[in-house]
Amino acid sequence: MDSKEYKLNDIVMMRKEHPCGANKWQIIRMGADIRIKCLNCERSILMPRSEFDRKLKKIITE
Repeated sequence: MDSKEYKLNDIVMMRKEHPCGANKWQIIRMGADIRIKCLNCERSILMPRSEFDRKLKKIITE
């Protein structure tokens, strides 16, 4: 598919920002599902990998 290569602890930017106003997320769990944590308010969300790939805008740091 895409050349989006990400790994655990990468900082990523999603297409939509979090309701707290931040748009930087850290990948904290990988598998069939991916858990990401908002770097502003520390909330985390779990989503299927296919949904994550669709909503990912760019990888900020690796």
